[in-house]
Amino acid sequence: MTSSSEPLPEFLSSVKLKYVKLGYRYVISKLVTLVLIPVMAALLLEALKLDPAEVVSLWRRAQGLSAVHTLATVFLLVLVATAYFMSRPRPIFLVDFACFLPAPNCRVPFATYLEHARLMPFFDEKSVRFQLRILERSGLGEETCLPPDNHYIPPRNSLGTARAEAELVIFSALDQLIAKTGLKPKDVDILVVNCSLFSPTPSLSAMVVNRYKLRSNILSFNLSGMGCSAGLISIDLARDLLQAHPNSYALVVSTEIITPNYYTGNERSMLLPNCLFRMGAAAVLLSNRRRDRGRAKYRLLHVVRTHRGADDQAYRCVNEEEDRDGNSGISLSKDLMAIAGEALRTNITTVGPLVLPVTEQLRFLASLVRRRLIMAGARPGWRPYIPDFTRAFEHFCIHAGGRAVIDELQRSLRLSSEHVEASRMALHRFGNTSSSSLWYELGYIEAKGRMRRGDRVWMIGFGSGFKCNSAVWRCLRSVETPVEGPWAECIHRYPVDIPEVVKLL
Repeated sequence: MTSSSEPLPEFLSSVKLKYVKLGYRYVISKLVTLVLIPVMAALLLEALKLDPAEVVSLWRRAQGLSAVHTLATVFLLVLVATAYFMSRPRPIFLVDFACFLPAPNCRVPFATYLEHARLMPFFDEKSVRFQLRILERSGLGEETCLPPDNHYIPPRNSLGTARAEAELVIFSALDQLIAKTGLKPKDVDILVVNCSLFSPTPSLSAMVVNRYKLRSNILSFNLSGMGCSAGLISIDLARDLLQAHPNSYALVVSTEIITPNYYTGNERSMLLPNCLFRMGAAAVLLSNRRRDRGRAKYRLLHVVRTHRGADDQAYRCVNEEEDRDGNSGISLSKDLMAIAGEALRTNITTVGPLVLPVTEQLRFLASLVRRRLIMAGARPGWRPYIPDFTRAFEHFCIHAGGRAVIDELQRSLRLSSEHVEASRMALHRFGNTSSSSLWYELGYIEAKGRMRRGDRVWMIGFGSGFKCNSAVWRCLRSVETPVEGPWAECIHRYPVDIPEVVKLL
């Protein structure tokens, strides 16, 4: 797909003063620290000014205090320290994760896809040409995969075939995760499974519980209908549950089942998922056990969730335009980009105060105040300072929903080609795997040997509704190569050059 004539809005071009309250809340949450630091610094400076005689005098006075005073002081210090440590949120660790790797016989080269599309009894020639143009601009490669039952003509869409795909992708990812971590199924305390469009009864979470014989008192959740950003919603839910249940493991499974969702009509906006979505799944093990810090890969720092717009605008996402030569092109609709821009602005304005260096925050605040209070109305085209998010993050995982989405986010966040490389390569190799795409991207960064201790990763997920969710992770240990996972056999071939248009005919 190509970018639309209405690009994603600059997320800071319409910032309102109401966002200053985010900074206010951040300052209030750190108020105790901000007050104690200057007080402790002042006390230390005063102590350094004392000569040895004054220090000896103060020591003798302290020895003259009664036992009651001493015990009361010690008790107060212990009470304050206990209250402080108990009020702190429990650290959430990502022990490891695993992604499903499709078998080679599930591969769908462009030629195969187009041949099948022409043989389908429900597609007219105009719809076939439309899908051809989408594939040419999609950014997908020749190795993306569809489930086995989608290879039939027509596809075999039934409850049984959909469950077969769910068992294939979910169980494969979980088996890999259990093998990598040595996890015992009976040790799992929390299970969260998210799949947007396929929500059978019994649920997918019940399917996992029965397959792995998880405990009968496990906290089990099955999330559906939340779009491609549901993976980070699941992480947020697991985090909240881990805060309430100490010494626990949480298992998060993210997937989208393709089999029952193959569109068999000729409405263009509905044909887009057929071209972009591919099979995939990811399984993630989270822990709040402090003893897992030594073997965990990442620590969860922040999760931010933003919803903007609830109507069907987000689904009318494809327009067909013709240039002067009569050639048709595909673009994202203005409605979708406007909704996405607003959701992104709110999400980023929330994340910024949490992760940006103090200098960047002060520049942004000064620029905002200057624009609103000093230059209001005088120069309406003047823009505030745009923070440099590359100073806060070493790696970016942007949902691989499509080439145009990645292009617009790269432009809006002012990222380099290397920053979005993981997203583009995940889209090229695996297609849009929905909520699990962020984990394929993280796997790419690890497989390239770029993840070092202390690095911070920003995951940005988009979903219908319109949702924009973020998660920030800090790497706890350098990830050495080679890395087991879906990229193990092909990482040496990446990155690859992806042309703007791949002529298929």
